[in-house]
Amino acid sequence: MRKSTFARALLLPPLVLACVLSVSLITSETGLPVSGQSQGTTIESQGTEVSHPDDVVVETIPHQDEETPQEPHFQEYDISLMALGDNLMHMGIVYTGRREGGAYDYSFLFQGLEDCLAAADVKIINQETIFGGNQLGFSGYPYFNSPTEIGDAIAAAEFNVVLHATNHTADQGIEGLNNCLSYWESHPEVLVTGIRSETAPDRIPLLSVGDINFAILNYTYGPNMSALAPEFRGRLDMLCAYDAESGAIDFTSLNPQVLEDIEEARELAEIVIVCPHWGTEYETVPSSYQRSFAAEMTEAGADLIIGTHPHVPQPVEWVTAENGNTSLCYFSLGNYVSTQKQALCMLEEMAWVTFHVTENSISISPGESGVVPLVCHYRSGPVRLEKVYLLEDYTEEMAARHGIHSYGGVALHLEDLRNWSKEIMGDFILKKSDILPEDLSVSQP
Repeated sequence: MRKSTFARALLLPPLVLACVLSVSLITSETGLPVSGQSQGTTIESQGTEVSHPDDVVVETIPHQDEETPQEPHFQEYDISLMALGDNLMHMGIVYTGRREGGAYDYSFLFQGLEDCLAAADVKIINQETIFGGNQLGFSGYPYFNSPTEIGDAIAAAEFNVVLHATNHTADQGIEGLNNCLSYWESHPEVLVTGIRSETAPDRIPLLSVGDINFAILNYTYGPNMSALAPEFRGRLDMLCAYDAESGAIDFTSLNPQVLEDIEEARELAEIVIVCPHWGTEYETVPSSYQRSFAAEMTEAGADLIIGTHPHVPQPVEWVTAENGNTSLCYFSLGNYVSTQKQALCMLEEMAWVTFHVTENSISISPGESGVVPLVCHYRSGPVRLEKVYLLEDYTEEMAARHGIHSYGGVALHLEDLRNWSKEIMGDFILKKSDILPEDLSVSQP
């Protein structure tokens, strides 16, 4: 005859029996099933699990503390920079923007680059010629004065950095420089570098993209003078050293102020960009002083160097200083627009630099940084700017009708443009599809 549960319990040792009886009493008082009722059912209450097969079994579940909220995982991302070379406003281009009634409109200058501009975060252009004041009249080489409506087009295209330290900054004297600064006050969204007012509060121009600060420094070797006039000292940022008393410029020595600025910028910004107006005109090979200056600036802390002035493209190279610092150096972007008579001046570089941001660092992405080759195309009879094209979109038919042929003895062929780009830009050449999302990378005619 099968013994009852209670009878079998009496045979247990005293201590175990006491535990069993306690559980039985608790179960009865709480109304939970007792042995023989709903076998296999599990009840969870306040961290205790009670099972009821033939024998009473007690299992304790550890208490679960509330989970501590974790900080969200940092999402890495990229920041893109594009830069264009000399916006060199010869009179043929000035006249291209003239409209009926005497108005001027230069929105055509950046047609075809809208997608690139939309994709870039930092957008730089070198304004070669001064906006010295429309009231002074417009002029071309050798003493330029360009319409402020060009600045309006730059702002409308959403460039956020304009470089103004060039060899033509002083073409309209100190009045022209002051007028230029006054004009840019109407576009506070644009960071103007290389020139400054007498009361400028800070030496280091800064541009912020989200939480990342970029210091963008701009210097010129000189303003087409052998000596820097007193009124321009402290107003035009000089790349080359000059005598404090006479203003005589030493074109072979780097201005110590440049290195001081870089070191200060290093404390204020995550990325330091230096844009020197330097080099020998029409030379595709960097000069010895370009190389020595680049090494000094890199050692001081420059991350990126973007050069202008030679009117032709020059190579892109990684520079390593003696202290181990490295920078990416674009020795010359060449022109952006011009009506110059040399075929090589029609080939240009658009710099494209990708910065990768992690939780603790920002660095240049080598595989996503380089140059997109461009071609400046103008027509003749009279000379007027047509458009700047991507080299990948340019054709031999276009080259055959380029206005440069009207000068006589000048030939321009697509094959030459392609060969020059390979020789000068090498492995740094990028296509539009390399820098834009797929939905924006379809080339526009």
